[in-house]
Amino acid sequence: MPIAFKEWAVTVRALAEGEQLVTLRKCAVRDERKRFELEHDRFFLYPTFEHERNDVVRASHQPELRRALEEGVWPDAEPPAHALTRNGGSPQPDRVRIRAWAEVAASWTINDPRTVDALSPYYVWTPDYCEKRLQWTRRHPLHVLLLRTHRIPRPVTVKVRDEFHRGKTWLEITRDLPFEGTPVLSDDEFDRASEEIEAIVHGGSVRTHDLFESGVPALA
Repeated sequence: MPIAFKEWAVTVRALAEGEQLVTLRKCAVRDERKRFELEHDRFFLYPTFEHERNDVVRASHQPELRRALEEGVWPDAEPPAHALTRNGGSPQPDRVRIRAWAEVAASWTINDPRTVDALSPYYVWTPDYCEKRLQWTRRHPLHVLLLRTHRIPRPVTVKVRDEFHRGKTWLEITRDLPFEGTPVLSDDEFDRASEEIEAIVHGGSVRTHDLFESGVPALA
C-alpha cells in the first residue's frame, strides 16, 4: 500500500507550490516512540488540520492557511467556522485530497537554534515556533528533511480512517496512488537551493545521515 507522511495542510500546500523545501521533525504528537524515525525515502503528502494554528505561520503565508482548507473535503462543503484559529485546528474532514508526493534528497539532525533560524527562508512557519520544536524533548535532535516534491497529475481523494487520527507520522493509504508528475522546482532551482541549505546546516551543529541504509545519500 502507498505510504503517506502526515503534515499540516498549509505545509503540504507550501511544499506542493515550491514555497517550502525542508520539514522539521522530532516526533508525532502522542507517538509512543517519542522520537522521529525516517522510515521511507519516498511518500505521498497527507494534509492534516487538527493541530494547525494560524499564529505559527509567518505573516507572508497567512493567506495560504485559508487556501489550504481546500485540501479537505468537508461534509457540509465548507470547513467549520472556527477552522484555523489561533488555538489551533479544526476537526479532520471525512476525506482529504492528496496532490503531491516527495522524495528525501537529504537528511540531517541539528541541535543549534541558529541553524533553525538560518533555514527560515525554506519553511513557512515562524522561526520562534521552529525553535520550540528544537527545544521539545531536548534529548533528541531535530531532524531536517530536504524534500523534492512532485505534483501528481490529478488530485486523489482518500477517506480519513479512524487510525489516521492517532499520533503517527506514517500512514498506509488503501487506494492506488501514482508516483507520477512534475517536480515543483526545476533541476537548476532545486540544486541551487539544496546547495544553500547544505551550507546552512553544515555551518551549525549538524550530523548528516544516510537514509536508513537505503542507498540514498545526503547531498555531497
